[in-house]
Amino acid sequence: MGKPYSTEIIKETVVLVGLINQDQNEQQAREYIDELEFLADTAGAIVVRKFFQKLNVPNPVTFVGPGKLEEIAGFIKDNEVDTVIFDDELSPTQLRNIEKGMECKVLDRTNLILDIFAKRAQTAYAKTQVELAQLEYTLPRLTRMWTHLERQRGGIGMRGPGETQIETDRRIILDKIARLKEQLKKIDKQMTTQRKNRGKLVRVALVGYTNVGKSTLMNLLSKSEVFAENKLFATLDTTVRKMVIGNLPFLVTDTVGFIRKLPHGLVESFKSTLDEVREADILLHIVDISHPGFEEQIDTVSQTLEEIGAAEKPVIFVFNKIDAYSFQEKDADDLSEKTKTNWTLEEWENSWMAKNNTPSIFISAKKKTNIDELKRLLYTEVKKIHVTRFPYNDFLYVDDYGQE
Repeated sequence: MGKPYSTEIIKETVVLVGLINQDQNEQQAREYIDELEFLADTAGAIVVRKFFQKLNVPNPVTFVGPGKLEEIAGFIKDNEVDTVIFDDELSPTQLRNIEKGMECKVLDRTNLILDIFAKRAQTAYAKTQVELAQLEYTLPRLTRMWTHLERQRGGIGMRGPGETQIETDRRIILDKIARLKEQLKKIDKQMTTQRKNRGKLVRVALVGYTNVGKSTLMNLLSKSEVFAENKLFATLDTTVRKMVIGNLPFLVTDTVGFIRKLPHGLVESFKSTLDEVREADILLHIVDISHPGFEEQIDTVSQTLEEIGAAEKPVIFVFNKIDAYSFQEKDADDLSEKTKTNWTLEEWENSWMAKNNTPSIFISAKKKTNIDELKRLLYTEVKKIHVTRFPYNDFLYVDDYGQE
């Protein structure tokens, strides 16, 4: 008898490459690569090594310097690595030149994110959005698919058909992009109608960096079953649920998480999903306070909100995962100035509560800590808008769960 057939999935091995430059110092570069590792893990790969290089600006030809590229190629060959992933979007020229020196698949951050989105998309709408973004990414990189023609001898009759084929492929892709955009326009109209049909109810949208616990909190608040997992981009499709606190009804929307260096094509493709954020009355900005770079994540989300025209909306900061927050206390002999790396949770609370008079609360969705306090805060903020929508309604507001 032969060996039994194994159904075990063999994971791809990958190496990651990042730059330390004028835009990102060494600490930031390492944080970004750690995030890229999490992305690779989400995509189902195993990271075997991380490479860094100090360059003022990326090499326009090969992203990293020739020496570093040779070092990476040598490691890949010696260790039979399947894929190399770069932490920034590579230009078509960079991609083509890197592939010449590598004996493996070459991806960039954008390509990896698109792959995860394609894997995560469940509904026809999400799949259409992802396919559009993938095609728009592929279009300027078509020539790399035909580099095998360069290796053919006797170029007469070869170069012409190659160029013709590339042009044919380009036309096919452009036609498909046009069709997908038309499909999305129709769906956008349907979703706009759905939003109008929801009436005047106050809308609250959950926004935040990817994997900060939005879906877990959504399930907790609305008692729904939104898919939640400790992976990046667990949620792609927008989920809207009706919620009632006391006797005050309103709508809560869970949305796709944001991330650093989010591909512009994805922002464009997910326009209708982001319309839920644009048309919301209140934004619940969920933050993972246990993450060492949570302030930078806040900046990334704020920047994205500004890009989509939602920066001026009322915001409630919800600092999640306080159960995982680790406080690094200073030694008694340490006379250096105290920094934010060793602030207590109470000091963070006082800092954010006082900042710009923005409502803030610290919770743990996993442990259900301070959830009642969050509901009270949400009730207060929703009520402010509700009374302007229904000024003549004989509506009896019930504050603090039963007190009129």
